[in-house]
Amino acid sequence: MKNLAIARRYAKALLAIGKDDGNAETYRSELRGVTRIFCEDQQLETVINNPLYPSVSRKQILQSILQKLDISAVMKSYLLLLFDKGRFGFLKVICEFYEKLADDYKGIARANLTSAIELSAETIEKIRSALSRKTGREIVLAVEHDPMLIGGIVTKIGDLVLDGSIRTQLLNMKESLKRGERV
Repeated sequence: MKNLAIARRYAKALLAIGKDDGNAETYRSELRGVTRIFCEDQQLETVINNPLYPSVSRKQILQSILQKLDISAVMKSYLLLLFDKGRFGFLKVICEFYEKLADDYKGIARANLTSAIELSAETIEKIRSALSRKTGREIVLAVEHDPMLIGGIVTKIGDLVLDGSIRTQLLNMKESLKRGERV
């Protein structure tokens, strides 16, 4: 839990800088890119975060990597600060928090839509628009297909689950029958 609080604090700090200088989206993109590099190359991540190697050597390696990347001076300084404070190992979690905070700042909510059948682009757009109106936020939908639903859709927005699947309706009906209720 403490690590999550630390990661959230660093993500908030970067977003505050982004709000001040108007580059919140640029920082999102840069942070995402750098995080991807270190997540995809486990050896590189291990070298940078391993305290068995001298800190000076690890920092030099990080600096040489950052110089080769096309990122802003603010992002380079931020990443070096993470390293200096011993927080570079939290990079992935910081990036995840930053994504959420930047979405909130822009009024975006991410949702997952699972359907039993493949939906048309028009249907998906209608659902996205309806969710946007309901939540008052711009909705970014990730669409999946799950034939186990039998029919209908399940939508998740954060902690909110809107389950309109036939499978769930049948399970609810089964439970009602078990309890002796009329259906």
